[in-house]
Formats: sequence, C-alpha cells, structure tokens
Amino acid sequence: MHIHILGICGTFMGGIAALAKAAGHRVTGCDANVYPPMSTQLEAQGIELIEGFGVEQLDLEPDVFVIGNVVSRGNPLMEEILNRGLAYVSGPQWLAENVLRDKWVLAVAGTHGKTTTSSMLAWVLEYAGLAPGFLIGGVPENFGVSARLPGAPRQESSGASPFFVMEADEYDTAFFDKRSKFVHYHPRTTVLNNLEFDHADIFHDLAAIETQFHHLVRTVPGNGLLVVNGREDSLDRVLKRGCWTPVERFGSEPGWQIGDVAQDGSFEVLLNGQLQGRVQWELLGEHNRMNALAVLAAARHVGVPVEVGIAALGVFRNVKRRMEVRGTVNGITVYDDFAHHPTAIDTTVAGLRAKVGRARILAVLEPRSNTMKLGVMKAALPGSLHDADHVFCYGANLGWDAAEALRPLGAKATTCDDLGALVEAIAAEARPGDHVLVMSNGGFGGIHQKLLDRFA
Repeated sequence: MHIHILGICGTFMGGIAALAKAAGHRVTGCDANVYPPMSTQLEAQGIELIEGFGVEQLDLEPDVFVIGNVVSRGNPLMEEILNRGLAYVSGPQWLAENVLRDKWVLAVAGTHGKTTTSSMLAWVLEYAGLAPGFLIGGVPENFGVSARLPGAPRQESSGASPFFVMEADEYDTAFFDKRSKFVHYHPRTTVLNNLEFDHADIFHDLAAIETQFHHLVRTVPGNGLLVVNGREDSLDRVLKRGCWTPVERFGSEPGWQIGDVAQDGSFEVLLNGQLQGRVQWELLGEHNRMNALAVLAAARHVGVPVEVGIAALGVFRNVKRRMEVRGTVNGITVYDDFAHHPTAIDTTVAGLRAKVGRARILAVLEPRSNTMKLGVMKAALPGSLHDADHVFCYGANLGWDAAEALRPLGAKATTCDDLGALVEAIAAEARPGDHVLVMSNGGFGGIHQKLLDRFA
C-alpha cells in the first residue's frame, strides 16, 4: 500500500509514518514546515517529504491519503482530494485498522503525563521481555524513537508481541471527525491519569471533555481493565456515566498507593495497604510517583509481576523535554520541559524545588498552547509559579497582557515581547548555582542554546 500523509511532521503523524514504513508500506508525506528534527528522522527512514500542500501531489497516486488534524477545509490539496472523490482517512483510523487491529492495546489518557506514563509503561513491558510496539508523543530515552512495531517476546521462539502501548490523546481526530483520537484505539488496558480543562480551542468546558472520556470508557471491554486516578472527581463523574470494565484505582485507598518517600526520591509502593517494594529512581515529584503507580497496575494486567515492574522503573530514563538538562555553564544549569498547562507548570517547578532545595530557580515560560494563547488559564499562572525565585515570560503573540496576568508575583516577574531582550534579562539575573527552567510546548526560538551561549 502507498499512503501519502498530509501533516506528516507532527509527532503523532510522523510516528504513523514510521510504523507504516516499518510494516512494508510505501510512505510519502507533506507539511507546511518540513524541517529538522522530524524531517531528518523521516528522510533517514526513506520517507519522501514534500514542502507545502500543492495539488501536484495528486500525481503520486497513493492508495489512500492519511489526513492529520492540522489540515482544514480550504487546504488546496485537501480540496482537490474531496473534489475528485479520492480515498482519505484520518491518522487514528488508519492506525486502528492497519496496526492496532488484533493487538492488546494499552492506552494512557489524561490531561497531564501521557507521554511520560506511556513511555514508562512501554519500558516496563520491554524490560519484562514482552517487546511491545508503541506510539508516543515524545522520544523515550530508553528507546531513542517515538514509535515502533511490536517485536518478538523473549518467552517465544517466533511471532510478534501482541502488546501495543498508545499515548491516547483527547484532541480531535480530523476536520471531518471531531471525536477524540483515543476513541479509535479500542484498548483493553486503559489508564485514566487525570482530567482537567484544556484545549479551549475545541472544548467549551470540562464537561465536554468528560463526555469524550466517557466515550473512551465505553470502548474498553469487560475483560479489560481501567486504571483510574482515585484523587480526581472528574474521573469519578466519568465512571458514574457508565462503566462495564473492572477498575483499579491509584492514589487512594483501596488501591495502589505511595508509601514512604525518602529524601533521595525513592518511594514505597503499596497495594491495598500491603508493601510491594520500593522504587529507586531519579525522577522527581509526586506526579511521577502517581504515574509509576498507574504503570505498575497496567503492566500487572498483562502479566508483569509487580517486583519486575519496580525493577524496570529503577532503570527508566525519562522522555526528552521532560526536565531534560540541556547544559551547565559557569555553574548555571538550563533545563527544558514541555509543561504548558498551569497544573503541569506547578508540578514541574515543585519537582525541581524538591531536587535543588534552596538553590534559586529561574522559571522561563512561553504560553504557546492554543489554550494559553486564548488566555483561559492566565489567572492560574501566578499560583503555578509560586515555587520559582524569578519568573520570565515571553509575551509575544498573545491575546492578553502577560505582565498584567503575572502582576500578583510582584517584582519577581519579568515579561518581554522580544526573544533577544528576554535572553538578556535572564542573563542579567542568573548567577552560579542557579537553575533555569524553560517551559514550552514548542521550540521557543532555540532559547535553551541561546542562554547557554550567553552564560559562557
């Protein structure tokens, strides 16, 4: 089969391209911004990339066009596909029909932590010898790739693993399918990590997102498992709308709980009050401990003993852009993190605070997500940054006044609409021993390297 992917350079669609190529299909694709690193990764796999959405791409005559949700009506190539009545399908639907069919899908859903938790889960299954396939919205350091097909389990002499780990996104599927992506995956094991309001560009309120999560719950079979955060009222509301699957909760009693937490970040794992073992690892924060509980529960459902899961977490390496150290110059350490929702910002800063103690944290924020650009969460920003010693915010391209929103932080907040000025302001404040935490869901104009160069 020859597939041509519209919007191929997004993490999700790029992952589909890699999986399709590995499965033996011919894969080509196009996007408005074909640039590294995704472009180089795809080209290294022999995938032909085309800049833009010109109608001449119809001459490729693929068997089907796979449409990413970046594509909307008015796109010239999409309009001609529609006019000619050519075959097209969304990315999630193509994935479900060509990769996930007949697989035991383990899906990780939630407002926060999907990438980290799905990476942990894939690694635990890998460590246990189950050789899962996966598609993750980031690059797990243990694997070095964001997507792969299932391999051959150690326990079997032949055949591929039945297991596939999916980062299950609630964002909409395509311009012609406004359901959340995750309703296509038909998982047997499902983690519901948390649920808050986000994606204000497509969801009117939290209730609208809860409805999509309810649709996901409806697809999980009776012989499956729902692993649910027991601290989330929103998820309780989702389950009360109908649940036909066994449920294990984490973070609450009865269920999976965090026991003693040591100064080094290690912690006890309890199940219904009984000690299961202690996770010794380098990750930070209560949110990651909660992620770990969810992973242990989900992995146990596919046959991984808890003690094996705990051992695997001990050698788990985090995902790129999750508190990733980009460098240290003259005693100043620069981190890169994907946090962009106030809750994620809060937990990220708190996690770094737990690690560095009284050392100064300079938080650098780019409110880049669609929700943040709309200003829906701006009132929550000052509270989410309370653990930082100084806050720098890039205020360009916003529909609201960042300086006004951060006024409750007083003199410890600085806003700049010019990236160069922002770098200079941070450099003027930073001193040896500081930790500069950069948070954005985009490239942020390469500010990480600009700062390291400036600190030199």
